[in-house]
Amino acid sequence: MKRLAAAMIAYAVLAMLTMATISDHRVRGITLAILAMFAVKSWVRRKDVMHPDDEHEAEKSVVERVSEPM
Repeated sequence: MKRLAAAMIAYAVLAMLTMATISDHRVRGITLAILAMFAVKSWVRRKDVMHPDDEHEAEKSVVERVSEPM
């Protein structure tokens, strides 16, 4: 969770720097949209990073159920 918090703080700092340094509204909006996409990706993928084995166990159980004889 510490890495996620650090990443979100870094995205916030980059967004503030963008707001302070880029004067063109179109370029600023595009830059902020790209930063937002990275922040959302980090937020969505946090579970995969925190619990990588859970996904493999879920896949194994699905494969076991499919391969069971009827």
